[in-house]
Amino acid sequence: MRPIEDAGRTSPPARKGHRMSMSTERQRTACTERQRTMSMANHDTNGTLPRHYLKPCLLLLLAEGPSHGYELLEHVRRMGIKGAEPGGLYRYLRAMEKEEMVSSWWEPSQAGPARRTYVLTEHGRKGLNESVQSLRDVREILVTLLDRYDTLSTKASASRP
Repeated sequence: MRPIEDAGRTSPPARKGHRMSMSTERQRTACTERQRTMSMANHDTNGTLPRHYLKPCLLLLLAEGPSHGYELLEHVRRMGIKGAEPGGLYRYLRAMEKEEMVSSWWEPSQAGPARRTYVLTEHGRKGLNESVQSLRDVREILVTLLDRYDTLSTKASASRP
């Protein structure tokens, strides 16, 4: 039996012939339940990109040119991140600004209050290049997985009478 890892802590496996304490058993059950819930949450995307793809999407959009937050929100939703919300998007933009991947300034607006304009920095362009390479690696893995699945499905349907 392997140890269970939980937030950086590892509980030892039960030794053969020894009973687990109730608290250890509860911890293992809770850990398993958390993993199952997280797995289901990550799986239920309904054909949309998970939110952790927001950063590379924002970097790509800003590589295409300067933009305002609301424009970026509309574009990332069209790119497949349907669950993107303004609060999360602005948090990502502020974090990327702290990382010096983007810079921004306030720009007066003719219709309403001033708007913040975001632009990609050189450091952000490097981050985009790294993200794109990582996504290309993931794409290769996914293509291999899907090809093998399609082969399996074809074999299974061919073997049915």
